[in-house]
Amino acid sequence: MTTQPTTVLRLDPRGLKVLAHPLRSRLLTALRMNGPATATALAQALETNTGATSYHLRRLAAVGLVEEAEGGRGRERWWRAATEMHSWTERDVAGDPDGQAATDWLRRHYHHLFMERYQSWLDAQGTWPLEWQDAAGASDYAFRLSPARLVAFNAEVNALFERFRAMPSDHPEDEEVVQVYLYAFPLDLSPR
Repeated sequence: MTTQPTTVLRLDPRGLKVLAHPLRSRLLTALRMNGPATATALAQALETNTGATSYHLRRLAAVGLVEEAEGGRGRERWWRAATEMHSWTERDVAGDPDGQAATDWLRRHYHHLFMERYQSWLDAQGTWPLEWQDAAGASDYAFRLSPARLVAFNAEVNALFERFRAMPSDHPEDEEVVQVYLYAFPLDLSPR
């Protein structure tokens, strides 16, 4: 079995502004992690109300992040993530203060989620088999790169992710969903 390439939506400033909202971001994450759901089920899972959930799902759909799934009607419409990932660059919002604020909020929000998830792993890792404790981990590297070489580095890392995602499993019973984060940024933060 081969896996299709990851579907990625390149967000424009409008899409970024829509996604830069706590409930909308949580809704998209829930649909990507758990699969299709109704607004009612999402509202219960995220401890909010169905009306707000339906409204925010429609906003996400308007920018292509979610879509209606097969099967429901009216209040019981099913929703799913329209793509597996989204992306943007700062160039996409250059000169748009609201777009820049949206990307700042999203990056900080994603970093906060990473910290929460990694803390949860650190709290639970002692209850996992040593095989998983040894395999999971964290690393950091520092080396000199130009912006062009950093773009090339990120492209190779993304290709590596896709290669591993497409590999057939030889032991599916041993597999878990593993989240991998990559942050790359200059260490010398003096103004340029």
